[in-house]
Amino acid sequence: MPRCTHCDGHVSDDFVRVFAAEDGQVRACPNCAANAGIAEVSRDRGRKA
Repeated sequence: MPRCTHCDGHVSDDFVRVFAAEDGQVRACPNCAANAGIAEVSRDRGRKA
């Protein structure tokens, strides 16, 4: 079951397919980031990791 690495919230396989980083990790999800900015938040968190 895929999880957000930031908040440990559940995400769907489709969400992972669209928003996961190149390493397959989801660093932002609707539980911990504004829906309009998920891609940007994920990218920023990935740079800090």
